[in-house]
Amino acid sequence: MAENWVNLAERIGADLHLQLPGGGGRRAALTRALRAAVRSGRLAPGTRLPPYRSLAADLGLARNTVADAYAELVAEGWLTARQGSGTRVALGAQPAPARQAARSAGGRSPGPAHDLRQGQPDASSFPRAAWLASARRAVTAAPNEAFGPGDPRGRPELRRALAEYLARTRGVRTDADRIVVCSGFAHALRLLFGGGPLTGPLAVEGYGLPFHRGLLEQAGVRTRPLTVDGDGARVDELSKAERAVLLTPAHQFPTGGPLHSRRRTAVVEWAAASDGLILEDDYDGEFRYDRQPVGAVQGLAPDRVLYIGSASKSLSPAVRLGWMVLPDHLVDGALKAKGEREAWAGVLDQLALADFLDSGSYDRHVRRMRQRYRARRDRFVTALAEQAPHVHVTGIAAGLHAVLRLPPGTETAALEAATRAGVAVDGLSMFRHPAARLPPEDGLVVGYATPPDHAFENALQALVHVLARPELSRRTGAGSP
Repeated sequence: MAENWVNLAERIGADLHLQLPGGGGRRAALTRALRAAVRSGRLAPGTRLPPYRSLAADLGLARNTVADAYAELVAEGWLTARQGSGTRVALGAQPAPARQAARSAGGRSPGPAHDLRQGQPDASSFPRAAWLASARRAVTAAPNEAFGPGDPRGRPELRRALAEYLARTRGVRTDADRIVVCSGFAHALRLLFGGGPLTGPLAVEGYGLPFHRGLLEQAGVRTRPLTVDGDGARVDELSKAERAVLLTPAHQFPTGGPLHSRRRTAVVEWAAASDGLILEDDYDGEFRYDRQPVGAVQGLAPDRVLYIGSASKSLSPAVRLGWMVLPDHLVDGALKAKGEREAWAGVLDQLALADFLDSGSYDRHVRRMRQRYRARRDRFVTALAEQAPHVHVTGIAAGLHAVLRLPPGTETAALEAATRAGVAVDGLSMFRHPAARLPPEDGLVVGYATPPDHAFENALQALVHVLARPELSRRTGAGSP
Protein backbone atom coordinates (compact mmCIF):
# COMPACT_ATOMS: atom_id res chain seq x y z
CA MET A 1 0.00 0.00 0.00
CA ALA A 2 1.28 3.47 -0.85
CA GLU A 3 2.17 5.64 2.11
CA ASN A 4 -0.20 8.50 2.82
CA TRP A 5 1.12 12.07 3.14
CA VAL A 6 0.69 12.25 6.94
CA ASN A 7 2.69 9.06 7.59
CA LEU A 8 5.41 10.15 5.19
CA ALA A 9 5.75 13.62 6.75
CA GLU A 10 5.80 12.07 10.20
CA ARG A 11 8.86 10.03 9.32
CA ILE A 12 11.00 12.11 7.04
CA GLY A 13 11.02 15.81 7.65
CA ALA A 14 9.84 19.23 8.73
CA ASP A 15 7.19 21.33 7.03
CA LEU A 16 8.09 24.10 4.57
CA HIS A 17 5.37 26.24 3.03
CA LEU A 18 6.09 27.16 -0.62
CA GLN A 19 3.88 28.37 -3.42
CA LEU A 20 5.35 27.51 -6.81
CA PRO A 21 4.98 30.19 -9.50
CA GLY A 22 3.68 29.10 -12.86
CA GLY A 23 5.70 28.83 -16.05
CA GLY A 24 9.16 27.53 -16.84
CA GLY A 25 8.82 23.98 -15.55
CA ARG A 26 8.53 22.48 -12.07
CA ARG A 27 12.23 22.58 -11.19
CA ALA A 28 12.58 26.20 -12.28
CA ALA A 29 9.45 27.13 -10.30
CA LEU A 30 10.80 25.46 -7.14
CA THR A 31 14.17 27.15 -7.59
CA ARG A 32 12.56 30.56 -7.93
CA ALA A 33 10.31 29.96 -4.89
CA LEU A 34 13.23 28.95 -2.69
CA ARG A 35 15.39 31.82 -3.89
CA ALA A 36 12.55 34.29 -3.18
CA ALA A 37 12.01 32.85 0.32
CA VAL A 38 15.69 33.38 1.15
CA ARG A 39 15.83 36.82 -0.46
CA SER A 40 12.76 38.04 1.47
CA GLY A 41 14.16 36.85 4.78
CA ARG A 42 11.45 34.24 5.39
CA LEU A 43 14.16 31.55 5.32
CA ALA A 44 16.92 32.96 7.52
CA PRO A 45 20.62 32.07 7.15
CA GLY A 46 21.31 28.71 8.79
CA THR A 47 17.73 27.42 8.41
CA ARG A 48 17.69 23.68 7.72
CA LEU A 49 15.56 22.68 4.72
CA PRO A 50 13.48 19.49 4.52
CA PRO A 51 15.10 16.44 2.93
CA TYR A 52 14.46 15.87 -0.79
CA ARG A 53 11.90 13.14 -0.18
CA SER A 54 9.94 15.14 2.37
CA LEU A 55 9.65 18.30 0.26
CA ALA A 56 8.88 16.26 -2.85
CA ALA A 57 5.99 14.56 -1.01
CA ASP A 58 4.68 17.90 0.30
CA LEU A 59 4.70 19.57 -3.13
CA GLY A 60 3.75 16.58 -5.26
CA LEU A 61 7.06 16.65 -7.14
CA ALA A 62 9.53 13.98 -8.16
CA ARG A 63 12.40 13.52 -5.73
CA ASN A 64 14.96 14.22 -8.46
CA THR A 65 13.24 17.55 -9.22
CA VAL A 66 13.84 18.72 -5.64
CA ALA A 67 17.39 17.34 -5.62
CA ASP A 68 18.24 19.19 -8.83
CA ALA A 69 16.74 22.46 -7.49
CA TYR A 70 18.76 22.15 -4.26
CA ALA A 71 21.94 21.43 -6.25
CA GLU A 72 21.40 24.49 -8.45
CA LEU A 73 20.96 26.78 -5.41
CA VAL A 74 24.02 25.25 -3.73
CA ALA A 75 26.05 26.03 -6.83
CA GLU A 76 24.75 29.63 -6.79
CA GLY A 77 25.67 30.05 -3.12
CA TRP A 78 22.12 30.34 -1.76
CA LEU A 79 22.30 26.97 0.04
CA THR A 80 24.97 24.74 1.58
CA ALA A 81 24.96 20.94 1.75
CA ARG A 82 27.15 18.91 4.10
CA GLN A 83 27.13 15.25 5.04
CA GLY A 84 25.25 14.80 8.32
CA SER A 85 24.08 18.42 8.43
CA GLY A 86 21.58 18.37 5.61
CA THR A 87 20.82 21.28 3.32
CA ARG A 88 20.73 24.73 4.90
CA VAL A 89 20.38 28.34 3.85
CA ALA A 90 23.90 29.71 3.41
CA LEU A 91 25.12 32.04 6.17
CA GLY A 92 26.09 34.60 3.55
CA ALA A 93 22.60 34.68 2.03
CA GLN A 94 21.10 37.91 3.36
CA PRO A 95 17.59 39.34 2.95
CA ALA A 96 17.03 42.31 0.69
CA PRO A 97 18.21 45.54 2.41
CA ALA A 98 14.76 47.08 2.96
CA ARG A 99 13.38 43.83 4.38
CA GLN A 100 16.44 43.30 6.55
CA ALA A 101 16.20 46.81 7.98
CA ALA A 102 12.54 46.33 8.79
CA ARG A 103 13.22 43.00 10.49
CA SER A 104 16.07 44.35 12.59
CA ALA A 105 14.21 47.48 13.58
CA GLY A 106 10.98 45.65 14.32
CA GLY A 107 9.11 48.92 14.05
CA ARG A 108 10.80 50.23 17.21
CA SER A 109 13.61 52.67 17.83
CA PRO A 110 16.88 51.20 19.15
CA GLY A 111 17.03 50.67 22.91
CA PRO A 112 19.17 52.77 25.25
CA ALA A 113 22.84 52.02 25.68
CA HIS A 114 22.36 51.78 29.46
CA ASP A 115 19.06 50.61 30.90
CA LEU A 116 18.58 51.78 34.50
CA ARG A 117 14.80 51.74 34.58
CA GLN A 118 13.05 50.39 37.66
CA GLY A 119 11.04 47.21 37.97
CA GLN A 120 13.29 44.81 36.10
CA PRO A 121 15.60 42.17 37.57
CA ASP A 122 18.89 41.16 35.97
CA ALA A 123 17.63 38.87 33.19
CA SER A 124 21.04 37.20 32.89
CA SER A 125 20.76 35.92 36.48
CA PHE A 126 17.83 33.58 35.81
CA PRO A 127 18.78 30.20 37.39
CA ARG A 128 18.55 28.20 34.17
CA ALA A 129 20.14 24.94 35.36
CA ALA A 130 18.15 24.78 38.60
CA TRP A 131 14.91 25.72 36.85
CA LEU A 132 15.48 23.10 34.17
CA ALA A 133 16.13 20.47 36.84
CA SER A 134 12.89 21.40 38.61
CA ALA A 135 10.96 21.34 35.34
CA ARG A 136 12.25 17.87 34.52
CA ARG A 137 11.43 16.48 37.95
CA ALA A 138 8.01 18.12 38.00
CA VAL A 139 6.94 16.95 34.55
CA THR A 140 8.19 13.43 35.23
CA ALA A 141 6.27 13.17 38.51
CA ALA A 142 3.11 14.98 37.39
CA PRO A 143 -0.10 12.95 37.21
CA ASN A 144 -1.76 12.56 33.83
CA GLU A 145 -4.60 14.89 34.78
CA ALA A 146 -2.10 17.75 35.10
CA PHE A 147 -1.98 17.89 31.30
CA GLY A 148 -5.73 18.39 30.99
CA PRO A 149 -7.73 21.65 31.11
CA GLY A 150 -6.64 22.52 34.64
CA ASP A 151 -8.14 24.04 37.78
CA PRO A 152 -8.77 27.80 37.70
CA ARG A 153 -7.34 27.97 41.24
CA GLY A 154 -3.99 26.77 39.88
CA ARG A 155 -2.15 23.51 40.33
CA PRO A 156 -2.54 22.06 43.86
CA GLU A 157 1.20 21.34 44.00
CA LEU A 158 2.00 25.03 43.58
CA ARG A 159 -0.70 26.30 45.92
CA ARG A 160 0.49 23.94 48.66
CA ALA A 161 4.14 24.96 48.13
CA LEU A 162 3.20 28.64 48.17
CA ALA A 163 1.18 28.28 51.38
CA GLU A 164 4.23 26.78 53.12
CA TYR A 165 6.72 29.25 51.65
CA LEU A 166 4.67 32.37 52.35
CA ALA A 167 3.99 31.28 55.91
CA ARG A 168 7.69 30.63 56.53
CA THR A 169 9.18 33.70 54.87
CA ARG A 170 6.45 36.36 54.84
CA GLY A 171 4.32 35.47 57.88
CA VAL A 172 1.24 34.87 55.70
CA ARG A 173 -1.56 32.84 57.31
CA THR A 174 -3.42 30.77 54.74
CA ASP A 175 -4.02 27.34 53.28
CA ALA A 176 -3.89 26.13 49.69
CA ASP A 177 -7.65 26.51 49.15
CA ARG A 178 -7.44 30.29 49.68
CA ILE A 179 -4.69 30.77 47.08
CA VAL A 180 -5.55 31.53 43.46
CA VAL A 181 -2.72 31.47 40.93
CA CYS A 182 -2.58 34.26 38.34
CA SER A 183 0.00 35.64 35.94
CA GLY A 184 1.10 38.63 38.04
CA PHE A 185 -0.11 41.72 39.86
CA ALA A 186 -1.74 43.34 36.82
CA HIS A 187 -3.68 40.14 36.11
CA ALA A 188 -4.80 40.06 39.74
CA LEU A 189 -6.20 43.59 39.44
CA ARG A 190 -8.08 42.62 36.29
CA LEU A 191 -9.58 39.58 38.00
CA LEU A 192 -10.57 41.43 41.14
CA PHE A 193 -12.04 44.58 39.58
CA GLY A 194 -12.83 43.65 35.97
CA GLY A 195 -16.04 41.78 36.71
CA GLY A 196 -14.63 40.16 39.84
CA PRO A 197 -15.66 40.46 43.50
CA LEU A 198 -14.47 44.05 44.07
CA THR A 199 -15.68 47.47 42.96
CA GLY A 200 -14.54 51.03 43.62
CA PRO A 201 -13.83 53.49 44.96
CA LEU A 202 -10.35 52.49 46.05
CA ALA A 203 -7.86 54.41 48.20
CA VAL A 204 -4.30 54.18 46.86
CA GLU A 205 -0.89 55.58 47.75
CA GLY A 206 -0.05 59.01 46.35
CA TYR A 207 2.85 57.46 44.45
CA GLY A 208 2.46 54.28 42.43
CA LEU A 209 2.63 52.73 38.97
CA PRO A 210 0.55 54.68 36.41
CA PHE A 211 0.00 51.39 34.57
CA HIS A 212 -1.93 50.03 37.53
CA ARG A 213 -3.97 53.21 37.82
CA GLY A 214 -4.81 52.84 34.13
CA LEU A 215 -6.05 49.28 34.64
CA LEU A 216 -8.31 50.41 37.47
CA GLU A 217 -9.65 53.30 35.42
CA GLN A 218 -10.48 50.93 32.57
CA ALA A 219 -12.47 48.85 35.06
CA GLY A 220 -14.39 51.96 36.11
CA VAL A 221 -12.70 52.19 39.51
CA ARG A 222 -12.20 55.67 40.95
CA THR A 223 -8.99 55.96 42.99
CA ARG A 224 -8.32 58.45 45.78
CA PRO A 225 -4.67 59.05 46.71
CA LEU A 226 -3.32 59.02 50.26
CA THR A 227 -0.41 61.21 51.32
CA VAL A 228 2.94 59.39 51.40
CA ASP A 229 5.76 60.37 53.76
CA GLY A 230 8.80 58.72 55.33
CA ASP A 231 6.61 56.22 57.21
CA GLY A 232 4.61 55.15 54.18
CA ALA A 233 1.00 55.94 53.38
CA ARG A 234 -0.97 58.19 55.74
CA VAL A 235 -3.66 55.64 56.56
CA ASP A 236 -5.22 58.08 59.02
CA GLU A 237 -6.67 59.79 55.93
CA LEU A 238 -8.93 56.77 55.33
CA SER A 239 -12.59 57.19 56.17
CA LYS A 240 -15.25 54.67 57.17
CA ALA A 241 -17.06 55.45 53.92
CA GLU A 242 -14.25 53.79 51.94
CA ARG A 243 -14.26 50.03 51.60
CA ALA A 244 -10.79 49.18 50.26
CA VAL A 245 -7.21 50.48 50.15
CA LEU A 246 -4.24 49.34 48.05
CA LEU A 247 -0.86 49.49 49.82
CA THR A 248 2.78 48.43 49.31
CA PRO A 249 3.65 47.91 53.01
CA ALA A 250 6.96 46.05 52.59
CA HIS A 251 8.55 48.74 50.41
CA GLN A 252 6.53 51.72 49.25
CA PHE A 253 6.82 52.10 45.52
CA PRO A 254 8.63 54.09 44.36
CA THR A 255 9.64 56.30 47.31
CA GLY A 256 10.97 53.43 49.45
CA GLY A 257 10.58 52.46 53.07
CA PRO A 258 8.15 50.10 54.84
CA LEU A 259 4.80 51.07 56.28
CA HIS A 260 5.46 52.03 59.93
CA SER A 261 4.28 49.53 62.53
CA ARG A 262 1.85 52.05 64.02
CA ARG A 263 0.27 52.54 60.62
CA ARG A 264 0.08 48.79 60.06
CA THR A 265 -1.92 48.47 63.24
CA ALA A 266 -4.03 51.50 62.34
CA VAL A 267 -5.00 50.26 58.88
CA VAL A 268 -6.00 46.85 60.26
CA GLU A 269 -8.16 48.59 62.86
CA TRP A 270 -9.70 50.75 60.12
CA ALA A 271 -10.57 47.63 58.09
CA ALA A 272 -12.23 45.97 61.07
CA ALA A 273 -14.21 49.08 62.07
CA SER A 274 -15.40 49.92 58.54
CA ASP A 275 -15.83 46.36 57.21
CA GLY A 276 -13.06 47.30 54.78
CA LEU A 277 -10.45 45.40 52.81
CA ILE A 278 -6.69 45.90 52.47
CA LEU A 279 -5.06 44.92 49.18
CA GLU A 280 -1.42 44.19 49.99
CA ASP A 281 1.00 44.38 47.07
CA ASP A 282 4.09 42.61 48.46
CA TYR A 283 6.40 44.72 46.31
CA ASP A 284 10.09 43.77 46.77
CA GLY A 285 9.16 41.78 49.88
CA GLU A 286 12.13 39.42 49.56
CA PHE A 287 14.79 42.06 48.94
CA ARG A 288 15.50 43.87 52.18
CA TYR A 289 19.12 44.68 53.03
CA ASP A 290 19.30 46.40 56.41
CA ARG A 291 17.53 43.65 58.39
CA GLN A 292 15.16 40.69 57.98
CA PRO A 293 12.31 41.35 55.53
CA VAL A 294 9.24 42.95 57.07
CA GLY A 295 6.41 40.46 57.48
CA ALA A 296 3.19 40.77 55.52
CA VAL A 297 0.28 42.78 56.93
CA GLN A 298 -1.89 39.81 55.96
CA GLY A 299 -0.57 37.91 58.96
CA LEU A 300 -2.26 40.44 61.25
CA ALA A 301 -5.73 40.05 59.73
CA PRO A 302 -6.15 37.21 57.19
CA ASP A 303 -9.88 37.93 56.80
CA ARG A 304 -9.30 41.62 56.05
CA VAL A 305 -6.20 41.50 53.83
CA LEU A 306 -5.97 40.32 50.23
CA TYR A 307 -2.29 39.50 49.65
CA ILE A 308 -0.79 39.60 46.14
CA GLY A 309 2.70 38.47 45.14
CA SER A 310 4.56 37.33 42.04
CA ALA A 311 7.80 35.85 40.74
CA SER A 312 8.44 38.74 38.33
CA LYS A 313 11.34 40.27 40.30
CA SER A 314 12.52 37.34 42.40
CA LEU A 315 12.84 35.12 39.30
CA SER A 316 11.77 36.72 36.03
CA PRO A 317 8.72 38.40 34.46
CA ALA A 318 9.01 35.76 31.74
CA VAL A 319 7.76 33.12 34.19
CA ARG A 320 4.40 34.97 34.32
CA LEU A 321 3.29 33.58 37.66
CA GLY A 322 1.67 35.39 40.56
CA TRP A 323 -0.66 34.52 43.41
CA MET A 324 -3.54 35.94 45.38
CA VAL A 325 -4.10 34.92 49.00
CA LEU A 326 -7.77 35.69 49.49
CA PRO A 327 -10.17 35.95 52.42
CA ASP A 328 -12.63 33.05 52.20
CA HIS A 329 -15.55 35.19 51.03
CA LEU A 330 -13.64 36.44 47.94
CA VAL A 331 -12.41 33.11 46.56
CA ASP A 332 -15.54 32.19 44.60
CA GLY A 333 -15.80 35.67 43.06
CA ALA A 334 -12.19 35.59 41.88
CA LEU A 335 -12.66 32.11 40.39
CA LYS A 336 -15.81 33.21 38.60
CA ALA A 337 -13.92 36.10 37.02
CA LYS A 338 -11.13 33.76 36.00
CA GLY A 339 -13.41 31.28 34.24
CA GLU A 340 -13.50 27.53 33.95
CA ARG A 341 -10.34 27.13 31.88
CA GLU A 342 -6.91 28.37 32.92
CA ALA A 343 -6.00 30.83 30.18
CA TRP A 344 -3.09 32.77 31.69
CA ALA A 345 -0.72 30.79 33.90
CA GLY A 346 0.82 27.78 32.17
CA VAL A 347 0.55 24.49 34.03
CA LEU A 348 4.10 23.41 33.20
CA ASP A 349 5.56 26.56 34.75
CA GLN A 350 3.33 26.09 37.79
CA LEU A 351 4.64 22.56 38.26
CA ALA A 352 8.23 23.73 37.82
CA LEU A 353 7.81 26.55 40.35
CA ALA A 354 6.27 24.16 42.87
CA ASP A 355 9.34 21.93 42.66
CA PHE A 356 11.61 24.99 42.69
CA LEU A 357 10.06 26.01 46.01
CA ASP A 358 9.98 22.52 47.52
CA SER A 359 13.59 21.74 46.61
CA GLY A 360 14.94 24.90 48.26
CA SER A 361 16.16 26.28 44.93
CA TYR A 362 13.95 29.35 45.26
CA ASP A 363 15.40 30.19 48.69
CA ARG A 364 18.94 29.75 47.45
CA HIS A 365 18.29 31.93 44.40
CA VAL A 366 16.69 34.72 46.45
CA ARG A 367 19.56 34.71 48.97
CA ARG A 368 22.12 34.82 46.17
CA MET A 369 20.34 37.66 44.38
CA ARG A 370 19.85 39.56 47.65
CA GLN A 371 23.62 39.56 48.13
CA ARG A 372 24.26 40.54 44.51
CA TYR A 373 21.75 43.37 44.50
CA ARG A 374 22.97 44.66 47.86
CA ALA A 375 26.53 44.79 46.47
CA ARG A 376 25.24 46.74 43.48
CA ARG A 377 23.30 49.11 45.71
CA ASP A 378 26.38 49.75 47.84
CA ARG A 379 28.50 50.41 44.75
CA PHE A 380 25.78 52.70 43.41
CA VAL A 381 25.57 54.75 46.61
CA THR A 382 29.36 54.97 46.94
CA ALA A 383 29.83 56.17 43.36
CA LEU A 384 27.23 58.91 43.81
CA ALA A 385 28.71 60.00 47.13
CA GLU A 386 32.18 60.27 45.57
CA GLN A 387 31.34 61.78 42.19
CA ALA A 388 27.94 63.47 42.61
CA PRO A 389 27.69 64.34 46.32
CA HIS A 390 25.02 66.94 45.63
CA VAL A 391 22.51 64.15 44.83
CA HIS A 392 20.53 62.82 47.80
CA VAL A 393 19.80 59.07 47.57
CA THR A 394 16.73 57.60 49.31
CA GLY A 395 14.67 54.42 49.34
CA ILE A 396 17.66 52.09 49.45
CA ALA A 397 16.86 49.87 52.45
CA ALA A 398 15.12 47.37 50.19
CA GLY A 399 14.12 46.69 46.61
CA LEU A 400 15.82 46.97 43.24
CA HIS A 401 15.81 50.74 42.76
CA ALA A 402 16.73 54.01 44.45
CA VAL A 403 15.26 57.51 44.32
CA LEU A 404 17.65 60.37 43.59
CA ARG A 405 16.11 63.51 45.09
CA LEU A 406 16.56 66.66 43.04
CA PRO A 407 15.63 70.26 43.87
CA PRO A 408 12.56 71.79 42.20
CA GLY A 409 12.84 72.40 38.49
CA THR A 410 15.73 70.03 37.75
CA GLU A 411 14.03 66.72 36.93
CA THR A 412 13.37 67.51 33.28
CA ALA A 413 16.92 68.72 32.70
CA ALA A 414 18.32 65.57 34.32
CA LEU A 415 16.12 63.31 32.19
CA GLU A 416 17.09 65.13 29.00
CA ALA A 417 20.79 64.88 29.87
CA ALA A 418 20.41 61.17 30.62
CA THR A 419 18.65 60.56 27.31
CA ARG A 420 21.43 62.31 25.39
CA ALA A 421 23.95 60.08 27.18
CA GLY A 422 22.02 56.93 26.29
CA VAL A 423 20.93 56.29 29.89
CA ALA A 424 17.32 55.22 30.47
CA VAL A 425 15.89 56.25 33.85
CA ASP A 426 12.44 57.28 35.08
CA GLY A 427 11.38 60.61 36.51
CA LEU A 428 9.80 60.57 39.96
CA SER A 429 6.94 62.80 38.82
CA MET A 430 5.54 60.16 36.45
CA PHE A 431 4.57 58.01 39.45
CA ARG A 432 2.69 60.76 41.30
CA HIS A 433 -1.09 60.35 41.33
CA PRO A 434 -2.65 63.24 39.38
CA ALA A 435 -4.96 64.07 42.29
CA ALA A 436 -2.37 63.63 45.05
CA ARG A 437 -2.29 66.33 47.69
CA LEU A 438 1.49 66.20 47.77
CA PRO A 439 4.00 68.96 47.11
CA PRO A 440 5.63 68.26 43.73
CA GLU A 441 9.05 66.64 44.15
CA ASP A 442 11.70 66.31 41.49
CA GLY A 443 13.81 63.20 41.29
CA LEU A 444 14.99 60.19 39.33
CA VAL A 445 13.91 56.60 39.96
CA VAL A 446 16.92 54.46 39.09
CA GLY A 447 16.89 50.68 38.86
CA TYR A 448 20.27 49.19 39.67
CA ALA A 449 19.21 45.56 39.07
CA THR A 450 18.53 45.60 35.33
CA PRO A 451 21.98 45.56 33.66
CA PRO A 452 23.90 42.28 33.68
CA ASP A 453 27.01 42.22 35.85
CA HIS A 454 29.40 42.95 32.99
CA ALA A 455 27.43 46.08 31.98
CA PHE A 456 26.57 47.49 35.41
CA GLU A 457 29.73 49.50 36.00
CA ASN A 458 29.55 51.22 32.61
CA ALA A 459 25.87 52.06 33.15
CA LEU A 460 26.64 53.46 36.60
CA GLN A 461 29.50 55.59 35.34
CA ALA A 462 27.37 56.93 32.49
CA LEU A 463 24.70 58.02 34.99
CA VAL A 464 27.23 59.55 37.37
CA HIS A 465 28.79 61.44 34.47
CA VAL A 466 25.37 62.91 33.67
CA LEU A 467 24.72 63.98 37.26
CA ALA A 468 28.24 65.38 37.69
CA ARG A 469 28.05 67.76 34.73
CA PRO A 470 28.81 71.29 35.94
CA GLU A 471 25.59 72.84 34.68
CA LEU A 472 23.45 70.11 36.23
CA SER A 473 25.39 69.83 39.47
CA ARG A 474 25.13 73.59 40.03
CA ARG A 475 21.38 73.50 39.53
CA THR A 476 21.05 70.30 41.54
CA GLY A 477 23.22 71.51 44.36
CA ALA A 478 21.14 74.59 45.04
CA GLY A 479 18.68 73.75 47.77
CA SER A 480 19.63 70.08 47.89
CA PRO A 481 17.76 68.29 50.71
